[in-house]
Amino acid sequence: MSSDRLSLIFSALADSTRRAILARLAEGEATVNQLAEPFDISLPAISRHLKVLETAGLITRSRNAQWRSSKLEAAPLREAAEYMDRYRRFWDDSFSRLDAHLRKIQQDPKNQESGNEHPREHH
Repeated sequence: MSSDRLSLIFSALADSTRRAILARLAEGEATVNQLAEPFDISLPAISRHLKVLETAGLITRSRNAQWRSSKLEAAPLREAAEYMDRYRRFWDDSFSRLDAHLRKIQQDPKNQESGNEHPREHH
C-alpha cells in the first residue's frame, strides 16, 4: 500500500463529520440529502466531505436517474486497520512484558512486606 494512499485515508478519517458519514454509509447507500440530515452544514459542505472520502477510496458515488448515492468501500478501512494493528501488537506485547515483570517483582521475597498490612489498609 502506498504511504500516500494511507495518508489520504487517515486524513479523511481525521474529521468527525466524515467519520459520521462513513458510519451512516455502513448502514447502506445514501444520497447527499440523506447524509446531510443530521448535520447543521450546507449541502456543498457535505459534498466537499464526500469528495475527500471518495478521493481516499472510502466511498464510491453513483448516479441513478436523478439521484446520486454514496456507498461505503471497506477495503481502505481494512488497510488502515492493518497498519494500526502492527502498533496494537506492539502495545499488547509491551503490556504483556510489563505484566510479567510486575508479577516477578510481586513474587520476589525481597519485595514482600514482613507480614504487616499495606499502609493504605490501616484505618
